[in-house]
Amino acid sequence: MTSSSSSSEVLVNFVMVVVLVMGTSSAQLCTDFYEETCPNVHKIVRSVVASAVSKEKRMGASLLRLHFHDCFVQGCDGSILLDDTSSFTGEKTARPNNGSVRGYNVIDDIKFKVEAACPNIVSCADIVAIAAHDSTVILGGPTWGVKLGRRDSRTASFKLANGGALPSPASSLQTLISNFNNVGLSTKDLVALSGSHTIGQARCTVFKTRIYGDANIDSSFAMTRQVRCPNTTSPSPADNNLAPLDLQSPTFFDNNYYKNLIMQKGLLHSDQELYNGGSTDSLVKQYIRDPQSFNSDFGAAMVKMGDISPLTGSNGEIRKNCRMVNN
Repeated sequence: MTSSSSSSEVLVNFVMVVVLVMGTSSAQLCTDFYEETCPNVHKIVRSVVASAVSKEKRMGASLLRLHFHDCFVQGCDGSILLDDTSSFTGEKTARPNNGSVRGYNVIDDIKFKVEAACPNIVSCADIVAIAAHDSTVILGGPTWGVKLGRRDSRTASFKLANGGALPSPASSLQTLISNFNNVGLSTKDLVALSGSHTIGQARCTVFKTRIYGDANIDSSFAMTRQVRCPNTTSPSPADNNLAPLDLQSPTFFDNNYYKNLIMQKGLLHSDQELYNGGSTDSLVKQYIRDPQSFNSDFGAAMVKMGDISPLTGSNGEIRKNCRMVNN
C-alpha cells in the first residue's frame, strides 16, 4: 500500500509539473503587464494608430492583419517585423506577405514613441497586439482584454511563412479548418476571425481566379469586380488594383461580411467557403442574426490567437528596433 501510494503521488506531482510547464507561457501573459513599468503604453499606441487610421482607413485593417500573419508563423513573437539582411531571410518576402502585408512603418512610429517613454520595456510583439485591438475599436469593432508580456523572437521563418502555415485566399474549407487547428484555434474561431474581412481591401491578383472561375458567385458582383481586374495570365499593373473585402461597409467593423457570403458576394474564394453548404454555414447565419454574438466571439478568438506560442520570461528579447535583432 505504501509503495503504491508513493508511486501515485509521484505520478500526480509529475502531471502537475507538466501542466504547469505547458501553461507557463500563456499564463505569464496578462492585461496589466506594463501597469508599473510602462503605464502609458496603451495611450501611446492608440494615439499613433488613431492618427494613421485617420489618414488612411485601410491602415486599420492592415494592422489587424499584421497581428494575424505574425501569430500564425512561430507564434505571436514579432518575427514578421524583421527585415532581411545579407545573412538572414525573414518572413516579409514570403508569398503571403510580400507586397501585401502593410503597417510596418506605423509599428516603427509606435516603437519610437514607446521607447522614448519607457526604454527597453515593451516588446514589438505586444505593440502589434495592442495596435490590432485599437484598429478594430477605432473602426467600430468590439474591444477585448489584450494580454501582454510577450518577448520578441531573434529569428523568423521564411520557410514556414511560405509553406502553408498562413491561410491562403484559395483555400478550401477543410484546409482553413486545418490551418486554424494547427495553431490551436477552433472552427468557431476561424469563422469569427474571418469576420475581420469586414474591413480592408484585397489586390486583384488575390481574387482574380474567383471572379472568373468560381460558380458560387453572384454574377453581377463578379462583373463589377472584373471591370478593374482583367483576366490576364501574365503579370499586369492591374493585378495590384484594389477592391473592398466587404462591399457594403469596407471601413466600418460590423457583420456585413457575413451578409455578403449569404448573397454569394464573398470577394475571396476562402471567404465564400465559409458559406457554401458546409459545416460553417450555421455560424455565418448566427453572426448575421446576432451581431453581438459575433463581436463577443471575435474578441474571445483574438485573445486565443494572441496566446499562440508567445515567448516569455527569459526567452527572446525586447528589441530596440522592431526591424532587427539587438546587437
